[in-house]
Formats: sequence, structure tokens, C-alpha cells
Amino acid sequence: MTDWDNIEATIERGSSTPTDLLLACEHVLENWIEARTQQPTKREREGFRLLALHRQGAMGDPSFNACRETCREVAYHYNLLAEGGPKQGSAPTLAMMQIVANHLMLFVRGKMEVAGLGEFCCSSKSLRAMDTDHLVSDARA
Repeated sequence: MTDWDNIEATIERGSSTPTDLLLACEHVLENWIEARTQQPTKREREGFRLLALHRQGAMGDPSFNACRETCREVAYHYNLLAEGGPKQGSAPTLAMMQIVANHLMLFVRGKMEVAGLGEFCCSSKSLRAMDTDHLVSDARA
């Protein structure tokens, strides 16, 4: 399993390349699969191992499909940057890829920490709501 701090540092580093970000996303999904005591696939789907890892990770857990489009968006931004090479206008594309990679990491990491998180990616239960539950019960006492 890849250390979450290393993955996060790669994603947040301003000097990360598209390949660095793609590999970091693969490590995120590898962690998910390994946490489920499975061996991450080496196969590719539509030319990306990331998409094959997502497919493997979603088997038996339909709520994991919430990050399917996020994985596809990482692949899309990678293709934009890899196909065209470095040119004017690539900085915003790389920044967007970085944001999407961070979203994937937060979704998967949160899902691993809190059972049931991510039924619907954009409306998933807030982690902060659980922190305030005890305040409501303390106020009633």
C-alpha cells in the first residue's frame, strides 16, 4: 500500500507532471483494492490502467462508481497534456488535472475511513456533520 502522505504530496506539489498525477491516482485506487484484500490488476481499460483499477474496485461496491467519471476526467486531462505536449495553455489543464486528482484522493480516502461515504459523490455525507453530532447531544444534557 502506498503511503497516503506521499500520494497527497505528489498531488499537491506544483511541479508534478501529468504522469506523476496519473500514477498518484493509480496508487489511490491500488490502496482501495488492497484494503479490500485483493491484488490490483496490471491490465488496462481504454488504454489506462487507472480505468481498469476503477472497474476492479467497483466490483461488489456499487457506490464506488461515484468516482468513475472522476477517473475518466483524470485520463482525459492526461491525454490533453500528453498528446499536445507542453504548449501555451497547458498550465490550466495541468491545474485542473491536479484538482481532479485531489478530488479522487479525498473521495477514496474518505470512503475508506467512513463506511457508506460516497453513495452519490456530490451529496456524500459530510465528515464534519459527524464531528458536530456530539455537540447536539451534549447541548441537550
